[in-house]
Amino acid sequence: MNQRKYDPEFKKETVRLVIEKGRTAGSVAKDLGIYVISQPFL
Repeated sequence: MNQRKYDPEFKKETVRLVIEKGRTAGSVAKDLGIYVISQPFL
């Protein structure tokens, strides 16, 4: 599986959308075209 590298500014903006705008991580990922695989906590 290829893993993309995202610059720090992109990461900060993405987290800001979740925290400040109250959006879910899934909805932000979908809007940004990021494929997310959820892994359960062990």
